[in-house]
Amino acid sequence: MRPALAAIRRALPAPATALLGALLWGALMGLNAFAFFWQSEWQTAPRVTALTVIFALGGVLAFPLGHTLQALIARHGRPEQRFAAAFLAFALCTLCITAALYALEYRAYYAQWHGPILSIRWAFEFVFTIAGALYQFAVLGLRVYFPWGLAALFALSLAYAIKPR
Repeated sequence: MRPALAAIRRALPAPATALLGALLWGALMGLNAFAFFWQSEWQTAPRVTALTVIFALGGVLAFPLGHTLQALIARHGRPEQRFAAAFLAFALCTLCITAALYALEYRAYYAQWHGPILSIRWAFEFVFTIAGALYQFAVLGLRVYFPWGLAALFALSLAYAIKPR
């Protein structure tokens, strides 16, 4: 157990790296989402703002976790292994956290029509509302990341690949 905790401790980003990386990655993901919605000619500014914030916050929260995960996957790997680890870690963390934030927002909206809290009916409504939100994010939300989010992910992974160990 101790070696695993020590490996996790070594994989954690420095506070300055975590803060700066989270702010930059969050800004890139938010800007990417805003560009997608603007290019798609969305007419409702409040919805564009809310979704842009969800994507930006997803990026902010995903960066430290993605950094840690990629460091655990490719500790002393070659550059191509570090690239693959960073690509996989940041993609998974960004997508999963953003999808979870989207699902929580979706659930908060529909909660007003759900049954009494902690009842059987509420539990079913909670599970199926979250499942529906995740499905909707998978079908509609993933396309927001193309092409500029993918380009940012590629650039970030490349930076981790060429970074000396």
